[in-house]
Amino acid sequence: MTTRAEKVRERGAGHQRSAGDRVFDALNVILMIALCLLTIYPMYYVLVASFTQNSHLVANQGFLYWPVGFTTGSYKLAFSHPLLVSGYKNILFVLAVSLPINILLTLFCGYFLASRDVMFKKPVLFLIMFTMFFSGGMIPIYLNIRDLGLYNSLWALILPGAMSVYNSIICRTAIEAVPDSLQESAYIDGANDLVIVFRIVLPLIMPTIAVLLLYYGVSHWNSWFPASIYLKDNEKLPIQNVLRAVLIANSPILNSAAAENDQVNEFAESIKYAAIVLTTVPVLCIYPFLQRYFVKGIMIGAVKG
Repeated sequence: MTTRAEKVRERGAGHQRSAGDRVFDALNVILMIALCLLTIYPMYYVLVASFTQNSHLVANQGFLYWPVGFTTGSYKLAFSHPLLVSGYKNILFVLAVSLPINILLTLFCGYFLASRDVMFKKPVLFLIMFTMFFSGGMIPIYLNIRDLGLYNSLWALILPGAMSVYNSIICRTAIEAVPDSLQESAYIDGANDLVIVFRIVLPLIMPTIAVLLLYYGVSHWNSWFPASIYLKDNEKLPIQNVLRAVLIANSPILNSAAAENDQVNEFAESIKYAAIVLTTVPVLCIYPFLQRYFVKGIMIGAVKG
């Protein structure tokens, strides 16, 4: 007795694909290969250009398929560049301090949003959601940062964005998926909310926490505008601001550093690509380990009701 799956396979085996179907599949394959090449080549070009002699990059503006005059001088200069080194130190400090704060506040907010029968939940929820859609504006925020004494301090990059409402909604959705019976049993055994959050809820939503770490980490890593407003000392700038200064040839930050190091002019073009590689590789190395959680986090965030 044949099963339903076997009957479906028999019908599929007997079905002959038409010429139009084969042409359509071939065009799809060609289109996808072209899109892959268009996506991969810019990254490959940056990598190859970072090992190419500066004179060739200046003289030839066309395609580049392999390093011409292979050299690692741009990377040696990048690692010895005072602003690039300080930029890495600053962004690592911001990540090390801000990520625990981000996750802690997001976890507390998500737990509050997922809780039932909480006093003043609706007014507090309204205030939280209001900040997601409306902002005071750049000038009031700047004045607030200055009056709080955070101007020209790395804390200006950490505290104002300590929690994201959108990420809190993702966390709330994950917490709501935790069975209520676990929390009720913990209450009966005498556990308080802190014990429930850290010993029951947190271990069960670790995939979501991993996604939120990626969200916050990439956001801090790519952020450059707040630092350009709140920081005036070049030694306190994070890596993305230094990268922006390197990519803009007439940047006063780069010119001040070039005055101290004459090799900057020798690798003026190739160091730009080396800086791009150095600021992109860390994120590319971390993402594969969180990819499986990343897809799940997107699906969780899609349901916010």
